[in-house]
Amino acid sequence: MSGTYDKLSKAGKGAWVVHHGQKASGTMGAGAQFPALEVAGKAAALLSQFAGTDQAVLEKTRVDALAAAAGINPKMELPTLVEMLKRRRVIDVGATGDVEVIGLTSSATVQHASDLFEAENPTREERATIALAELTSKAPLEQNITQQLISDEFKITSDRTIDFLKVSENIGFVDAEGSGSSKLYFNGNLFRRDNLSKVKKVIDSLSSTDQAKVIELDGIINRIGCISVEKAEYILGDSLLEKLKAAGMYDINHVANASGEYGFVTKPAAFHKFNDPMADDAFDLAKALVAALTYGMTQSSSGRGKIEFIRLLLNKLNSGKPVGPATAIGEDYRILEMRGVLRVQKASGYGYIMTLLKRDIGEMALAVLTTGETASVNSLNQILPGSMTGYVGPEKSRSDFRRKQAAPSKRMTEDVLQALRQQGGF
Repeated sequence: MSGTYDKLSKAGKGAWVVHHGQKASGTMGAGAQFPALEVAGKAAALLSQFAGTDQAVLEKTRVDALAAAAGINPKMELPTLVEMLKRRRVIDVGATGDVEVIGLTSSATVQHASDLFEAENPTREERATIALAELTSKAPLEQNITQQLISDEFKITSDRTIDFLKVSENIGFVDAEGSGSSKLYFNGNLFRRDNLSKVKKVIDSLSSTDQAKVIELDGIINRIGCISVEKAEYILGDSLLEKLKAAGMYDINHVANASGEYGFVTKPAAFHKFNDPMADDAFDLAKALVAALTYGMTQSSSGRGKIEFIRLLLNKLNSGKPVGPATAIGEDYRILEMRGVLRVQKASGYGYIMTLLKRDIGEMALAVLTTGETASVNSLNQILPGSMTGYVGPEKSRSDFRRKQAAPSKRMTEDVLQALRQQGGF
């Protein structure tokens, strides 16, 4: 399997740069070891915040606010990242600090992430993190095979490769289960590709009782799109759900309001019927929009702006027209506003109006919400009282959960990975 890195498409490579950049930014000291990954990931995140479907000019106050929302220090980091994007000719900067940005889709943004990464002259180890992620998204790999593949492709000594794998595991570029010769490397994208055959392997590895539970849960999710974590726990039991979500077989999305955080379960491949599983929505923007719109369909009252006709609303947004006014727009779409998906403004009379800035994200949400694949109108009833104020995507939910897993649950997760090990044919 030599040449994994070179064979990757620019979009695929960029998606891993975004993923790894987020992991490096969230781990103390990781940026010093993987500087090209961190800075390219941050620059791509900033570009995603800035860019919509159409070319636009962002006033300096909005530039600073979007940077802060992306976790970028406006004083220390922003000037460097802006200069990187200016060199890529995707933005221009005025004398007052206003930014003009070209129109981009999310897929195009991750392609720029790849170019930003290469422009930083990444080390062999940094390139190896991309190949490692790609390999382990296809099937879990045993440690000795992984070590040999990375060492051969990137001409890294055996000792350095062992250290590289340990560091990659600690930062979260890759996940691992087991120990010694039985250790397996994998990542949370296992079930986004070739989903049916991988699910079958997992189900075949379970007891007949657990098989029946998984089939029941899958039947419900296939029919209505998503269910609450509590309902999934009732069907599978805590231990089986922990085992499967840690391995990535189910996505756990979290939305938040003043009352707390609430989770709902979807299948990883659900969104990717409509887009490339690795590239088109590397920033989880479509998932966040679907979560916000589903919240508006199921939890808002008529007085504050309950969504009654989702197809009409999204068609209007996707055509570039404003929607509103409604009180809910100013309360339930803050996350999308901070991620540069929507522009929310105070209406002249009461409430707020919103305009969609990223139409590719709106089109994905329309496809998802009107085909029953995920987040159906009735699926989140009773989950979220109050206003939606936050969203945590599946990868962060899965990663945070894995870090908190107790040893017995980790061992059960390894059973799933062993069932998938032969999938890739290594």
